[in-house]
Amino acid sequence: MTARRTGLREQKKQATRQALREAALRLALEHGPDNVRVDDIAEAAGVSPRTYNNYFSSREQAIAARPDGVRLADAVADAIVEQYTDPGAQDGDALLLITTRPALREAFVDAAAAIEHPLTDAIAGRLGDADRDTARVLAASVAAAVRVALDRWVERPAAASPVAGGLVVPSGSLPGLLRAALAPLAPALDAAERRAVSARHDQSLYAD
Repeated sequence: MTARRTGLREQKKQATRQALREAALRLALEHGPDNVRVDDIAEAAGVSPRTYNNYFSSREQAIAARPDGVRLADAVADAIVEQYTDPGAQDGDALLLITTRPALREAFVDAAAAIEHPLTDAIAGRLGDADRDTARVLAASVAAAVRVALDRWVERPAAASPVAGGLVVPSGSLPGLLRAALAPLAPALDAAERRAVSARHDQSLYAD
């Protein structure tokens, strides 16, 4: 019975997440990406703005909740890949809307900036709030890397064939592109984590 309830909850979450995505794309087409607010998307999907934030801001918080044995660089990469490759995230109709309209394509790529603030909180949770400036720099770098990966994924071919009609098409594996874009940041994340561990160790020695 417990497993059944858990399965139903997960199905409901997936349905809500998909409804929010569809509402966001529909409103962006109708009003332009710059004229769509979170409240509008939530209302169109029949949920509260708070529910919207639970689905599209909380993933980064999973980084802070990862076991201490998982290195920060791996936690960040796993959380980012999970966020952008959810079941249904590459729904054909939604992808067609994004890739055939330049404004939506740009909005899709630029949306990576939205992860910067919650990601700062998540990284600061791992490093310690005293190192928040470092967390901000790292989060901004991760957001930039994600933008590069998304841009690469939906890039327009240099010489589009007549059959393709010059459309923007997905290029390569999105998880692979995300991990490749994030890989150069791993040394910086590792170094920040080592400093945080060393600082906590020193504090414990003084406390004793």
